[in-house]
Amino acid sequence: MEKNVRETIKEIIRRHLKLKQGKVFGQCLTAVGWVGGTLPEMYEKDGMVEVSMADVAGGGFAVGAALMNSRPIYVIRYQGFNWYNAPMIVNYACKSKEIWKKPCPVFVRSIAMEGGIGPVAGSSHHSLYYRMPGVKICSPMTPKEYKSIYKKFMREDDVFYVSEHRGSYNNKKELKNVLVKKPDIVLFAISITRFEAIKALNILIKQNIKISLHHILWIKPLKIESKFIKNLKESKYGGLILDDDYENGIAKSIANELNIKSGKPIYTLGLKEKSAGFYPTKDNLPPNKNEIIKKINKIINEKK
Repeated sequence: MEKNVRETIKEIIRRHLKLKQGKVFGQCLTAVGWVGGTLPEMYEKDGMVEVSMADVAGGGFAVGAALMNSRPIYVIRYQGFNWYNAPMIVNYACKSKEIWKKPCPVFVRSIAMEGGIGPVAGSSHHSLYYRMPGVKICSPMTPKEYKSIYKKFMREDDVFYVSEHRGSYNNKKELKNVLVKKPDIVLFAISITRFEAIKALNILIKQNIKISLHHILWIKPLKIESKFIKNLKESKYGGLILDDDYENGIAKSIANELNIKSGKPIYTLGLKEKSAGFYPTKDNLPPNKNEIIKKINKIINEKK
């Protein structure tokens, strides 16, 4: 039977602990829910290490384990907690290979979600890691993508920041790029916005607006197929970057790179420039299909 993302991660973790003798570090791993059902019911004797609620310390434990060649998986249950968890990872693990010729491979499972969880915990925060050397950043939203990035981690010796999203856990389908000749706009979607981009595209087609869609898996180093750069050059109005992080980060950096390569204007759409609250009217959610459509129509109308 076809596995969804949740089941895929769970199986990868099981194999990592049993067959690779690896370690998994994190807070409340064995609590009710097993981190959204992504962990097998295994315990410390199996390599599932519960760390204290002192957030800054957790990253240090994972880095120490990586230096002992155990290839740890470090689970951060809410991406916003990276403000506390990241220091040892970005300032030691990411630099160790370059400075001391000692690789320190950590697989950081950084899990995003939003909606009623306040100004710190919610949404994606991959931009926090983006500016630091020595880290690879990806955002898998499908089972095959997750398998591929884990295999790559096990072959290499770098720090991997894996920007997950709980909204992808039930997904069983692979997300295919859409390439149309001489599009009006090319969408480049990251994280959970990839699902809304597909919905928006299907509506825009009915409005006779030609849209190409490139799903971004690898954020750093940025991997975009050359045929989409060519497609962007042929577009009428340029491109639009969609992200589940604030626009003043990865989205604008990618926009600048694509602008240089294509000579086309590249727009961005991500989280609003505000802090999220704890109830619906104060949430700060990633762009949905309606917001994407509104943004595209605005771009087109302003250029007519």
